[in-house]
Amino acid sequence: MKLIGRNYSPFVRRVATTLTLLDIPFEHHQLSVITERETVKTYSPLVRVPALVLDDGETLIDSAAILDAIDEMAGPERAMVPVAGADRRAVLKLVALAVGACEKMVTAYYERTRRPAEFLYEDWAKQCEDQARAALTVLDQAAATATPLSGGRLTQADISAVIAYDFACLTQKDQLTPESSFPALAAYSARLNALPAFANTQAT
Repeated sequence: MKLIGRNYSPFVRRVATTLTLLDIPFEHHQLSVITERETVKTYSPLVRVPALVLDDGETLIDSAAILDAIDEMAGPERAMVPVAGADRRAVLKLVALAVGACEKMVTAYYERTRRPAEFLYEDWAKQCEDQARAALTVLDQAAATATPLSGGRLTQADISAVIAYDFACLTQKDQLTPESSFPALAAYSARLNALPAFANTQAT
């Protein structure tokens, strides 16, 4: 399989980390949607990453769809999201918060870094950062209560929460002050980033 996209994207990184944790082999083509748009477009017509090219040539896009397919490959006992019931809902709730935080941070990051300064919409950037902060606060409270975050084993909730925190450190260090604002997530990030699957997928 081939994974398309840079680990700078939290959505790409959570796929790369999941594949690595599950020992599913893949080639990683760290292509940028900014500087290598035309190449990315050959895999994803939306020019969005991640894209995952399966062994049979089928290409999946969107990290949620890709991770669902990866869980199917892994089987119900190893899947990173439980297959049914309260455990599944608990994990998906935390994943939704982490993914939502990442989406808002990406929006704020592009607003601040890609738009010409004279057209910066400061109120919109701050609103997105406030939404990300609210989601990360809930995840921080969850990490302060128990780690792993749900069900006593590492799940997609843990992967996505730590990667969301790491992305805040990478792109919103001044706006969200993640290391001081989310101390439980900071400690959990340090623990998980000591594992090869997380360490080897950090943004470069």
